[in-house]
Amino acid sequence: MHALGGGGGHGGLWGWNLPPRKPERLRSKNQRRRPNSKSSGSAEATGGAGYRFPFKQAVTAGALVLTGDTIAQLTERWRRSKSSKQQHPSLSNPQDEDLSQDVMQTLLSDHSWLRALRMTSYGFLLYGPGSYAWYQYLDRCLPKQTVSNLTLKVILNQVVLGPCVIAVVFAWNYLWQGKLSELPDKYQKDALPTLLYGFRFWIPVSVLNFWVVPLQARVAFMSMGSIFWNFCLSSTMNK
Repeated sequence: MHALGGGGGHGGLWGWNLPPRKPERLRSKNQRRRPNSKSSGSAEATGGAGYRFPFKQAVTAGALVLTGDTIAQLTERWRRSKSSKQQHPSLSNPQDEDLSQDVMQTLLSDHSWLRALRMTSYGFLLYGPGSYAWYQYLDRCLPKQTVSNLTLKVILNQVVLGPCVIAVVFAWNYLWQGKLSELPDKYQKDALPTLLYGFRFWIPVSVLNFWVVPLQARVAFMSMGSIFWNFCLSSTMNK
C-alpha cells in the first residue's frame, strides 16, 4: 500500500518521483498571465497616466487674455474721457494742476473686475487647454517642417480654430452675463466681421512666425500677437 500510495510526499505510482502537478498548474497560470502583464505595462507606457491638464499653457493664456482685456478697458475709458473733455472744454484747462491726476483716476477707476475675471477664466479654462490640444494634434498629423505642411497649418488655424474661438468666447461671455437668448443676434452681428478681421491679422502673423522669426523667438512673437488679438476680442465682446 505504501508503494501504491506513493510515499515520499510527492512520489507517484510505485514510488516513482514524478513531477508535481500543482507547480505545473501554477506555471501554466503564470504563463497565461504574462501577456496580460506585458500588455498592461505597455498600456502604462503609452499613456496609462491619463489626461493631464496643461496648467502652464492655461496660465499663459489666462495672463495674455487678462492683459488684452486690461488694455481694452483702459482704452475705452481714455476715449470716453477724451470725448467728454471735447464736449466740455473747461474740463481740459491746461492750467489745472490736478489734470494728470484726474486722468489717472479716470483710467484706473471703474475697472470692471467681473469682466476681467470673465475673460481670464475663458483663457485659463477654454482657450489655453483647447489651443494646446489643437496644436498637438496638428504636430502629430503634420510633423514634417515642409512648405506644404506649414501652409496647411496656417490654413487650418484660420478655418477651424478661428471660428471655434469666436463661437466659444461669445458664448462664454453671454453665459456669464445671463444673456444666452441674445447670443444668436450677437453671432449675426459680430461673428463674421470678427472672423474676417482675424484672417487679416493672424494669417500675416502666422506666416511671419513660421518663415521669418527664429525658433527661439516664436513664442514671444505669438504672445505679443495674442495680446493685441485679445484686446480686439474684449472690445468686440463689450460693445
